[in-house]
Order: sequence, then C-alpha cells, then structure tokens
Amino acid sequence: MNKPFESKVALVTGGNAGIGLAVALAFAEKGAHVAISARRKSEGEEAIARIKELGGEAQFIQADVGKTADVKRMIEACVDTYGGLDYAVNNAGISGPGLVPTADYPEEDWDSVINVNLKGVFTCMKFQIPEMLKRKKGVIINTSSISGLRGGPIGVAYYASKHGVIGATKAAAFEYASQGIRVNAVCPAMIETPMTEPLTTNEAFAASLKMKYPTGRFGRPEDVAATVMWLCSDEASFITGHAHPVDGGYLI
Repeated sequence: MNKPFESKVALVTGGNAGIGLAVALAFAEKGAHVAISARRKSEGEEAIARIKELGGEAQFIQADVGKTADVKRMIEACVDTYGGLDYAVNNAGISGPGLVPTADYPEEDWDSVINVNLKGVFTCMKFQIPEMLKRKKGVIINTSSISGLRGGPIGVAYYASKHGVIGATKAAAFEYASQGIRVNAVCPAMIETPMTEPLTTNEAFAASLKMKYPTGRFGRPEDVAATVMWLCSDEASFITGHAHPVDGGYLI
C-alpha cells in the first residue's frame, strides 16, 4: 500500500469517534504516527486499539480543547513522543442546543460552544504553529461546517463558531504561507456519525432532508477524511486559506 505520510506525525482532536476517528484511521493507513485527543478516555483508547490493529502507531492524549492548559499539554505530549508535528486536524467540537431562537439562547451555552468550537481551534493553532515552524513545513486542517457558510436554525452559537473557524483559518493561512505552513478548513454537511444519529435514523426527517442533496445521500466520515488526506498531501501544496465544502452538492 502507498504510504505517503510514512513516519510523519499527525494530531487529531476529537479523534475518538465520527469524523475525527475516520481521519485518524486514514492517517494511520497512510503511514503516519497518530496522536488522538478527546475528552472521553474509553473511546480514545478503543480508537488507538483500532489503529494498532491496522499495524499503525498511535497514542491517546486525554484533553479538553476548551482548556488552554490541556491544549498545551496535548501538543507537548505529542511532540515528546514523536519528535515533532507535521499535520494537525482541529476537529473537536460541540453543537449546543438546537432550534433555540437567538433571543432565547442561554448565555452559558453560547460561552461553552464558542469556547470549544472557536477558541479551541485558535488555542490549538497557537501551540501547533511553533512546532511546525521548527520543521519549516506543516499543514493544519480546521473542521468548520456548511453552517460556517450559511445560516439556519441549528443554534446561533454553532453558526457563529463555525463562521469564526473559517475566519481564523484564513488569517493564519495568510500569516504563515511564506513560512511553509498551509491552513485550510473543511465544511461537512450532514455526516452519518453517532452525534447525528437521532436525525439520520428518523425516517421522515431523513427522507425530507435528503431531497436537498443532489447526491441523494448523507455524507460518511470517510468522505471528510478523504478530503483531509488530499488537503494534507503534496498534491494540494498550492492550496491554503480556503473553506472546502464536503456536502454532496447541498450548497449548490
């Protein structure tokens, strides 16, 4: 099997399930040493076991990206184990309450969603970039959403955070392009993951929503992982600062 990331080091936040797990497995299959971070230890250790079953090398680092000290410790642990950092996928995120109008949206939920989804991405980049500068090369992928490109009823904090991720991505991409670091965002639509299962398994709701997808289906975690792998590859070496929908044509 072709292993273009042989002996490279990849860090995936929220890598214990869903999109993050698919990304971590894809990195491992392509030869990278993978560090996975998440809050839930049991799921993280299960993810590491799956990677090792594939013959890959991986470690789990329990961390909450909403806590700066955790982020700093997470990146230090990755670098201490593998000697550096080549790829970072900042995927950890929460949804917050949905279908709550802005005027009724609880302030504490706003703070929580923004802290994890937006500040967490900023803090991760803040500590990842210096490690990549040591190697004079690196790729960062931030997980936004199609909700970072449009509005809707999912919840004001979620839209604000995912729009903000795209803005932070563009700023960092501009600042560090000349120093060998590329920064892009992926914007998934409805992806079949444990988090979206209540929606994707509701037959009436799923049928009505699928009508908005020209492809006639929801996305799979592997669809996003494939996009991330390409953006990290040398084939995408001239691409930085962009938000890439993975949406089955939803936004057409």
